[in-house]
Amino acid sequence: MTDNPNTTGPIPVYVEVIPTAVVLGLDALTRLVVGDVVDALLDPADTTLWDRLHELADTERATPEEGRLPYEELVAALTDRASSRVPLTPGPARDLATTLRMLADRLTIPRQQDGRWAA
Repeated sequence: MTDNPNTTGPIPVYVEVIPTAVVLGLDALTRLVVGDVVDALLDPADTTLWDRLHELADTERATPEEGRLPYEELVAALTDRASSRVPLTPGPARDLATTLRMLADRLTIPRQQDGRWAA
């Protein structure tokens, strides 16, 4: 990824083109989401998520198969508390759209290989 974001907005977005795709670098969004998750786990007013995390870590209580649903439920609860939307004002939104369109126009999609098996 380049050092200059393609849009600065509230969350910098870096755009990289690889042979078959345009890759969005959202490091700042990842940091924001991780911060939200840590804040949710360390919330002194509501330790429910912390308690659920520790229940999952208690390997004597559940086998991996039995622990799967509580794991998925904790992931869902943390996901609900984490950032997932990035508001872009018109200028940065247009800049990002222009960059994505320009890079997408350069992409070539490889042709599908012949589906026959070699004998």
